[in-house]
Amino acid sequence: MSNTKHKTDFESPSVRQLREDLALALRAAAFHGLSEGVCNHFSVEIPDQSGRFLLNPRGLLWSEVQADDIVMVDTQGAALAGRHPVEPTAMFIHAAVHQIAGKACVLHTHMPYATALTLTERRVLDTTLSQNAMRFHGRIAVDKNYNGLALDAQEGERIANAMQGADVVFLGNHGVVVCAERMDYAYDDLYFLERACMMQVLAMSTGLPLAPVAPRLAAHVGAQTIGERLQSELFFKALGRTL
Repeated sequence: MSNTKHKTDFESPSVRQLREDLALALRAAAFHGLSEGVCNHFSVEIPDQSGRFLLNPRGLLWSEVQADDIVMVDTQGAALAGRHPVEPTAMFIHAAVHQIAGKACVLHTHMPYATALTLTERRVLDTTLSQNAMRFHGRIAVDKNYNGLALDAQEGERIANAMQGADVVFLGNHGVVVCAERMDYAYDDLYFLERACMMQVLAMSTGLPLAPVAPRLAAHVGAQTIGERLQSELFFKALGRTL
């Protein structure tokens, strides 16, 4: 595919909207305290089965990212369009999750409370505790096998395979990956995942016994939440107005 074709697609209205959504999600994550330096990445695939996707660039704080800062890359990590370089290590997790797990939006963070739970023996959120946690019941995978920094394609592929179709994966001693078919849904899940993890960590810190609900009820609440996504759309639009 020619460079001219990449640049034309990059400036198209549909891809421009994806760039706007991706940049907004990054700024929102910074606003909500979910970022970490200039590390971690959000990506969204271009829905034309070309294997290309959009990614935040290297070296920018999430709070400063605008649509014009987003970069288009291929699955080999080559920058196809955009004005910034790409961090090579960003590709190993994101390319694999897009390709192997078949996810359109891939948000990888080391957000504090979710990452704190990956440091525990269980490694993961208990989806039978808070109402926010129940929305993830049956949607989470756990990868307990921490292998160091994801510095090669093999490690990214291992993580993608460990997802087994789940929307969320807790990476032991590392962080989380949250996926969805749309950026507003993905960001809404990311935000409420961290809220659920925060509530669990706070409850655990009291030293008092926890009071989970029955798994059947957790599954029912999860189905209720995922069955009505208007709140996700409204939340993302509100973030767009305020950020």
